[in-house]
Order: sequence, then structure tokens, then C-alpha cells
Amino acid sequence: MRVLLLCSAFNGLSQRTWIELRRAGHDVSVELAIDEETMVEAVELARPELIICPFLKERVPERIWKNHRTVIVHPGPPGDRGPSSLDWAVDEGAPEWGVTALQAVEEMDAGPIWGSRTFPLPAEPPKKSSLYNGPVTEAAIALVHEVVAKAADPWFLPEPLDYERPEVTGRLRPTMRQEDRTFAWSDPSAHILRKVRAADGAPGVRTVLCGTEVRVFDADEGPRISAEPGTVAARSDGRVLVATGDGSLWIGHLKAGAPGEPGAIKLPAATALGALIDGVPNADPSVRPSDRGYGDGEIVYRRSGAVGVLSFDFYNGAMSTEQCLRLAAGLRHAARQDTRVLLLRGGEVFSNGIHLNVIEAAEDPEGEAWRNIQAIDDVCQEIITCSSQLTVASVGGNAGAGGVMLALGADRVLVRQGAVLNPHYATMGLFGSEYWTYVLPRRVGDAAAAALTGECLPIGAEQAVELGLADSAIGGAPGEFEEAALVYARRLADRGNYERVLQAKNDLREADERRRPLETYRVAELAEMSRDIFDDRSGFREARRSFVHKIKAEATPAHLADHRAPTMRDVMV
Repeated sequence: MRVLLLCSAFNGLSQRTWIELRRAGHDVSVELAIDEETMVEAVELARPELIICPFLKERVPERIWKNHRTVIVHPGPPGDRGPSSLDWAVDEGAPEWGVTALQAVEEMDAGPIWGSRTFPLPAEPPKKSSLYNGPVTEAAIALVHEVVAKAADPWFLPEPLDYERPEVTGRLRPTMRQEDRTFAWSDPSAHILRKVRAADGAPGVRTVLCGTEVRVFDADEGPRISAEPGTVAARSDGRVLVATGDGSLWIGHLKAGAPGEPGAIKLPAATALGALIDGVPNADPSVRPSDRGYGDGEIVYRRSGAVGVLSFDFYNGAMSTEQCLRLAAGLRHAARQDTRVLLLRGGEVFSNGIHLNVIEAAEDPEGEAWRNIQAIDDVCQEIITCSSQLTVASVGGNAGAGGVMLALGADRVLVRQGAVLNPHYATMGLFGSEYWTYVLPRRVGDAAAAALTGECLPIGAEQAVELGLADSAIGGAPGEFEEAALVYARRLADRGNYERVLQAKNDLREADERRRPLETYRVAELAEMSRDIFDDRSGFREARRSFVHKIKAEATPAHLADHRAPTMRDVMV
């Protein structure tokens, strides 16, 4: 079936939809909803049998929905309407939520229903971004497959929206505004936590810290402390500890400055506050974000028998210079242990490489980008050259650019089914580093490496395994995947031929080193990166600015707009 995806952005859900439908054998094209004329022209070019909108903020033009079956994927249960569905779900503590596929009509979110899925919500408020990237995405993908199957049935008719039906549990909800999100630092921690998590990702919650107007993101419960509510009492690895009415919260990220101010960038909280928290002490072990074994709130090392597990969980997968330095230190610590296997466990987003927001906000962005790429290269080098243990990368969430290459440095790569990988750099105007010219071709070959980095298209877990990019795609929820990855690592450690496998790994690394020293890959990559960073030969500066400030694209990118271009899937078949 010819399917056109109309999207406000080619985000994680849109990419997953594209991957799933193409893998099912459909002819899928993508168009960004730049304006009405662009959308209409895209429909005329693609001649779709079905239009699906997995992530669309704009209204579908009448010229489209009147003449083409157009299905909106809405993140709410049947009957729910409005642009702030997930915000209200988290804020009000809904015990259950859902996703609905509905046909586009004149009135937004009011069209006939093609199908729906529901799922329970935890008692502890989830971050809105986690809710969207987790159960909402999984439910949406199941619905997309259902919609395509129903579209192939000439007898199918969607059900009109009828609030008298018992399964229609939603309602029209207004856009949530800052007035709805407001809190006082003297409120209980649980109340503030829910407000912040209902706005996580965007737009954050407006408040005041250190006398400065900020927007707050990324909150976690802290310890009981004695301090005036609203006081920044401690800091730790980018986070700040803020006193509340009955305890404290760790705040991970802030935007400093008035809403809409051009310079306001989401940054690690301590970086955003800068000199305003000079003199605020670093947290002692009793009030650190985590004191479980070696590590901190973002990086934790724990042993499980013969397996050492190094977990790193960076907000949105972005890795700043400072975070990379700490992760490299964690890897050195893990490699010194007498375990047999080192399991590298990423967070909700495995890794997206260097931290573009921190780079953009630096006094010298080019200098910071250079420091950041050197630091992440050090992380990758520690993984590639680990000779005392077998290494396993556990990619439970999406990964992009240098984050994919970081995982490929491990001896084994496990990917959770549903994770989306973007193993390329060019859309950001970069050649790329992280030893990608070594780790990618050795897994997939030169031709596939060139296609993956040149096409700039996402791939799914199953395709990653077929290409040799990953060793296994494992299903299940994130927690189930991580347990399966640990079981895999334990089996690897317990194999009777473990010593022979480890020796073969080191022999191969030595042979590679004799053929071409590892350092030469880094030197060659950095020579190219220096031209991208300092000479801006491929538009890194503008691409970075657009990404950080969420500037809407003026046109659908060429790699998405060319519906006839061959892709890796075509190469494989």
C-alpha cells in the first residue's frame, strides 16, 4: 500500500512508524507539515492510498482530508481531544491512558475512530517524555498496523465519535498553560514533582530559582533537608538540590531567562545557574542522587556475579564533555575489576552523542565542540581497547550518531525491539568521529557503512541484526530487556570456552592494530571534524542552532523528500 506520513517533525514515533511500515512491505514516503501548500503538493506527488499522521500539530487541510483517507494518531483514549493530552494525564494522575487513531475532519480530534489502545499508568508520575517514548509509542505502532489492515478492507467503516458509548472515556481538554502548571517551592515534593514531570520535555514549568526566572525540567525526589523552600542547597554532577515544603527535589535541567527569550537553552541545572550558585556545596554521599556502589546519579557500577554492569543515563542521551570524562573514568574502574563480562547499559535514550545544547551555550562553541568530541572519543577508546573482559552494549532505547558508534565498540551489541537507530552524522553537518570509520565497517562492511552514513535514514532493531550492526534484537518492556541482557552477559561469562573467546578477541584487536593503528582512525576523523567545527564547511553551526532552538524546518529534508531514492532496505532485498 502507498502510505504518506504527514508529520510536524520526523521524531522518534514518526521514524518508528516509517520503519515498521516499510518493513511490512508498504511503499512509505514522508513529508513535513511546513505549510498547507507543501502538504497538498506532497499528496499530489505521492498519490497515497492512505495518509497517516503519527505526530502532527498542524491542522490537516480540507483539500487533503476530503479527498484522501487521513488518519491522525492522537495520544489519548477515545473521545480525548486537545493538544495537551499527556500533560493532563500526568498532572491529574490518570490511572489509565490510551492512544486513538481517528479520521481527520474539519474539527480537530473529532473524527470517526479507526481503533484505540489503552494501558495503565504508574502511581508515581512518569515524565511526559518517558510516557510518550514508551507506552504511547508502543500503542501507537500497534494501532498503525491495525489502521493499515483496516484500510485494505473495502468494507471497513470507522466508528463515529459518540460520547454516549462506554468506551469513549475522554473529553475535550484545553491547552495546558503555565497558570495550570504553577507551584510554590513550599508545596510538598510530590506535588511539585508531578507538575514538573507533566511538563517534561516541553515546555517545562516556570518558576524562580536564585532570584532568576527559570523553567524546570527533569526532577527526582531528594532527601529530607532543613532549608528554606526554594533554596539551592547542594549540587552534584550538573544537578541542583532544591528545598521544598517537606523535603527536596533534584532538578536536572533548567532554561534560564524569560519564556521565549532567544538565548534560553535547556541546560544542566548547575550550568544554567552558573555564578548564581557559586559557593553552593557539592553534595556529600548522604544527599547524592545515588549512592549505589561506584558512581553517581547518572553513572553507576554494580556487580552481578561475574558480570560488571556499568549503567549510564544521560538526559535525552546527550553527553557533555564533563559527562564523557566521568563515563571514561567509570569504564576504567569497571575494566580493573575481576569480572569476566562488562555490560554497558544505557538509559531511556541510549546515547545521541555530543551535547549540542551545552556546546551552543558555551562562550566558545567551537572550542567546546572540540573538547566534547575528544572526550567522547576517549569513552569509545576505553570500550574498544578493553582487553581484560568481554564487553556487551545493551541498547534499550533509541540511539543516534556517535551514540550508535559508541555501542559498536563493544564485542556484542544487543538492541531492544522497537529501538530506533540513526547511525549517521551528515544531517548535523558533521563527518563524525567516535572511531566510526573503524567500528562500523568492521561490522557491516564498507558498502553498507557508506549507505548507512550517506542515506541518513533510521533503521530498526531487526534490520540492525540483519546488517550485522547488532548481534541480537530482544523484545519486551525496557525492564524485561535489561534483565534479558544481563542473562545474556551471564551466559557469556559462564561459557566453558570463555578464555579462548577472550583471547580470540584480543588477537583480532592486535591484528587490526598491526594492519592500521587505532589512533590513525581517530586522527583522520578529527582532521575532518576540525573542518566541520572550525571552518563550518557543512553547516554545523546553523544545524546546531536549529536543533537547539527547535527552529521549524523550511522544507522537508532532501533525504526524506526524495521518495524514489533507494535505501538500505532496497539494497538488502
